Amino acid sequence: MSSPAQPEVPAPLDNLKIQHTKIFINNEWHDSVSHEKFPVINPATEEVICHVEEGDKADVDKAVKAARQAFQIGSPWRTMDASERGRLLNKLADLMERDHLLLAVSINQKVSIKALKYFAGWADKIHGQTIPSGEYIREHIGVCGQIIPWNGPLVSFIWKIGPALSCGNTVIVKPAEQTPLTALHMASLIKEAGFPPGVVNVVPGYGPTAGAAISSHMDIDKVSFTGSTEVGPFFGTSHIYVTPFEADSGSSPCAASKDLRKKIIAVEFAHQGVFFHQGQICVAASRLFVEESIYDEFVRRSVERAKKYVLGNPLDSGMSQGPQIDKEQHVKILDLIESGKKEGAKLECGGGRWGNKGFFVQPTVFSNVTDEMRIAKEEIFGPVQQIMKFKSIDEVIKRANNTPYGLAAGVFTKDLDRAITVSSALQAGTVWVNCYLALSVQCPFGGFKMSGNGREMGEQGVYEYTELKTVAMKISQKNS
Repeated sequence: MSSPAQPEVPAPLDNLKIQHTKIFINNEWHDSVSHEKFPVINPATEEVICHVEEGDKADVDKAVKAARQAFQIGSPWRTMDASERGRLLNKLADLMERDHLLLAVSINQKVSIKALKYFAGWADKIHGQTIPSGEYIREHIGVCGQIIPWNGPLVSFIWKIGPALSCGNTVIVKPAEQTPLTALHMASLIKEAGFPPGVVNVVPGYGPTAGAAISSHMDIDKVSFTGSTEVGPFFGTSHIYVTPFEADSGSSPCAASKDLRKKIIAVEFAHQGVFFHQGQICVAASRLFVEESIYDEFVRRSVERAKKYVLGNPLDSGMSQGPQIDKEQHVKILDLIESGKKEGAKLECGGGRWGNKGFFVQPTVFSNVTDEMRIAKEEIFGPVQQIMKFKSIDEVIKRANNTPYGLAAGVFTKDLDRAITVSSALQAGTVWVNCYLALSVQCPFGGFKMSGNGREMGEQGVYEYTELKTVAMKISQKNS
């Protein structure tokens, strides 16, 4: 068992000029119908980076019309050979590699390219079966609305468009208002790669306007949504075919037992599970259950590790923790930290804002946390670790599952029987054993309970963008 590898990110380009701030429809750049714009904020400085065209219902209508036209029978996209679709996706991946310095600030750059090439390989391998009474085939769904989150704007963009385009669908993408620039740059590469007009459209805007227009549009055949569980249930009331993939997990459980051979490695995995990306990950292991006999040592080592962080602007060299995404998230995290203090958890380190400018939060560790505390029940989405104590396997399974969420969980033990028992009992879409954050594009990823419907990645993630059709045909029997 080795410690998790840290992604290597090259230094960003100096004096980088932002090229694309408009709406992308039909392979062309457009001003918004309303002529409204919204600011994009640098969370490290609280300064405005640029202003982006603000799409709303009128712009979504234009994008849907373009996507529907591109999907019409006889269109270049519908008549394109499946292998050619795969070639276009591979070309897009090559362009991403060419522009790797423009995308250098993304820790998910290599993962995204790998995922796109994986989906490209699926394009000509989607098939049906012939059975004695007929056959069934897999067909593309049609026009897909795709709403992506701010905490992984590049990889989420690829996880959405990759399987959709591989299967022959057309898409309207709404990036998060906090992080629209990645999707807009990818739109320029999509045009350069040679995708026909209307196949991919990108409409930046706000959730209550552009997002709501996508979710309720009568001419969109499927919506795929990654975001908060507060918004996700709304999609279930929509008229359209919906498979919302809700990223919020609540508080993913991670359990460490006394039989660990290398506690320091488990500490590191558990640490990365919650502090990676400032805790702004859907699978953050913010609830850490540690067996009673090793609890004190585990807390001590975890605090030592958290104190090693160097906070600052992530574009500066030597920084190991950047800011939270925006003021709203910053205030929410600090409020939850205060609730932990008031409800009796022991603050081991951190516990407040860092600096006078930017949305920074000190790396925070709480011990003596109980299940009833807000910091144990609510998703913090920040650099805050709760270390909880348990005595028996039955106890920790019950407590870990005592949540309406179920996206991911982790188990650390050298006992194979215990690993199998616990991983089978945990109610989560992904369970990592003696590791954490070990995602693979070949494996389906999704949640149980309120953590979502449907899957992304893997074979199942591709089939989410297809419909099954049964064709039964009567043929005259020979020698009749």
